[in-house]
Amino acid sequence: MADNHGNTPAAWTAVGVAMIGFLVGSIALMRDPVNMTWFWVGIALGVIAFPLFLVLAKLGFHSENH
Repeated sequence: MADNHGNTPAAWTAVGVAMIGFLVGSIALMRDPVNMTWFWVGIALGVIAFPLFLVLAKLGFHSENH
């Protein structure tokens, strides 16, 4: 395992975006009637989190120097 163990700006940003996506999607499913537009927005945020991490890692935000 890496020494930084995910404690980098790239990892925290990706996890934050994914958590917001799950929150938006969960709230959309609890609405009556179910709000499918916001559900898919939440899904999109969750999916975008991984490519966002990869871009930030390529930019150097996945190192111990930040």
